[in-house]
Amino acid sequence: MRRKDVLDLDDFSAAELTEVLDTTVAMKEVLARPIRRVPPLRGKTIVNCFYEASTRTRVSFELAAKNLSADVINISASGSSVEKGETLVDTTRTLQALGADMVIIRHSASGAPYLVARELDASVINAGDGWHAHPTQGLLDLFTVREKLGSLEGRKIVIVGDVLHSRVARSDVWGFATMGAEVVLCGPPTLMPVGIETAAAEGLHRKNGNGAHKEHAAVRVQYDLDKAIEGADVVMALRIQKERMDAGMFPSLREYARLWGVNRERVARAKFGALVMHPGPMNEGIEIAPDVAYGVQSVIESQVTNGVAVRMALLYLLAGGQGGRVV
Repeated sequence: MRRKDVLDLDDFSAAELTEVLDTTVAMKEVLARPIRRVPPLRGKTIVNCFYEASTRTRVSFELAAKNLSADVINISASGSSVEKGETLVDTTRTLQALGADMVIIRHSASGAPYLVARELDASVINAGDGWHAHPTQGLLDLFTVREKLGSLEGRKIVIVGDVLHSRVARSDVWGFATMGAEVVLCGPPTLMPVGIETAAAEGLHRKNGNGAHKEHAAVRVQYDLDKAIEGADVVMALRIQKERMDAGMFPSLREYARLWGVNRERVARAKFGALVMHPGPMNEGIEIAPDVAYGVQSVIESQVTNGVAVRMALLYLLAGGQGGRVV
C-alpha cells in the first residue's frame, strides 16, 4: 500500500479498496488456523491511543496486531498524562520518542488523527474521530457485503438513521460509492447532512473523473424508509442516541421507531436475501427490531468477526506487506 496513513476512505481508489479486501480474505484464512499467529509484524510496536470508550474497535485492533506478532501498547485518556493537562501534540511527540511504528487513534474531536499524522513519522490509523470518519468500520462493512453477496458493483445499500452525526455513515458512503454501489441515505430531515448528495457527487468526480461508476447519482437521500428500502441489497441501521431527541431533532423514540425503525415488515420490501447490518452498539426496539437484529438475514456478528481480519490486512499492508497473499 503506497500510503503512510489511513485517515478516511475519501482518498482511496477502487483498486486500493480491492487490495485491502483481497488481503482480508488471506487474513481470514490465517484466523481459521489452529494457531492464529503469523510473524510479519514481529519487532514492530503498535500503540492503541483511545481518547473515547470503545470495545469492538479497540479489542479488534489489539487482536489484529497480536495475531501479526506485533508488540501492543494500550493508552487511554483515563489514567494517562492527559488528566494532567498533556495536549494531543505532546502525547504525539512522546509516542514518537518511544519509537512507535504505528499509532491507532480514536478521538472525540474531528480531525485529531490528521494532526497526529502530521506530527508523526509513524503510520497513523483513524479508529474514529468525532462525527467525521471511521475508515476501518467502512472497510469491514465493504468486506462483509462482498463476502456475502459476491460483489459490490451495482448493489443498493440503504443506510438509515442519524447520518448527520455518524462517522460510520460517512466512511461507508465513500467506500460503497467508490466500489460502484448505489447508496441511499434515509432518516429524519433533521438528522441528514445538508447537501450530502452534491458533495458526494463532486467528490467522486474528483476521484474518478466521471462522478460515479453509473450514470445516475451514486448517493441519494430518501426520507421515507418504506420507499427507500424497496429492492435494497443491504439495509444498515445506525445507532440513535437519546440526546438527539432531547435536542428536538425528532419527537420521541417511539415516533422514530415507527417511522424509521428497521423491522420485519420493512425488510420484506428489500430484495430476497437482503443483508441486515448495524455497526453497533444497538438500541434494540428503536432503530432495529430484536427479531431482525438476530434473524437469518442479519450479518451483524459477521461484521464484528470480520473487523479483526480487516484490521490485520490494513496493518500488514501499511507495514509493507504484499496485498492479496497469505502470510
